[in-house]
Amino acid sequence: MECKNDISEKAKDAATGPRIVLNTYSGNTIEGEAFVADHIFSYILQGKQDVWLADHKHSYREGDFRFFRRNQLTKYVKSTTDGSFRSIAVHIDQCTLKEMSEQYGLKADSIINPHTALLIQPGALIKGFVDSLVPYLQQQMDDRIVAIKARELVLLLIQLNPAFKNVLFDFNEPGKIDLEAFMNSHYRYNVPLERFAFLTGRSLSGFKRDFEKQFHTSPGRWLLQKRLDTARFLIEQQKGKPSDVYLDLGFEDLSHFSFAYKKEFGYAPNKKHS
Repeated sequence: MECKNDISEKAKDAATGPRIVLNTYSGNTIEGEAFVADHIFSYILQGKQDVWLADHKHSYREGDFRFFRRNQLTKYVKSTTDGSFRSIAVHIDQCTLKEMSEQYGLKADSIINPHTALLIQPGALIKGFVDSLVPYLQQQMDDRIVAIKARELVLLLIQLNPAFKNVLFDFNEPGKIDLEAFMNSHYRYNVPLERFAFLTGRSLSGFKRDFEKQFHTSPGRWLLQKRLDTARFLIEQQKGKPSDVYLDLGFEDLSHFSFAYKKEFGYAPNKKHS
């Protein structure tokens, strides 16, 4: 079955084949954000990680298994242990899942709330699967082996928790959702408006039209104001440091944040309001 051309243009960040990646970092804590285009299963070999999905925080440490659904925005903080962070990640693409759906007759038969945590209980089967990947990651993996291991993982996840079937084999793109609720829980993410539009089930023009109807201003102006108001609260009421606040609120750099803050409130973020 050929399904590469069946990938939505809006989901073009998604891989056209499965991937297995060994993530390694050394040094200090690493912070960032990412758009999860494919379903991702991962296992932390060393270190710990805090992940925010919308405004929900999840904490993981060495030995934990994790599963992230596709089409989500995430923020993360990776902390090292003995100077290193290491994890194994398996990216499960839509093409592989559609092929498996046809081959095995696997279909989603109910809708799982996107905020419902799908638990992966530690056990011999899932740990054995992860251990089987380690030797391959020491060298370039053959694409055919990657495809086989990704399929093995899909079947194993469903065996361990049948609810995974309703997530993995749901091929619908994001439907039109409540714009106000979504934006109030995702305004901290520094992503293009096209991404917000896609995740709320709208075209870019439809997103802008619905946004102005809902908030009576443009998305760009609302995002800036919302981020600055939150920054002021965190700095003045929670005693947060500007150097910590700006990145958490989606500003690209400290100088841009400081300029916008002073322009809005009349004083720099590192100065007390008198």
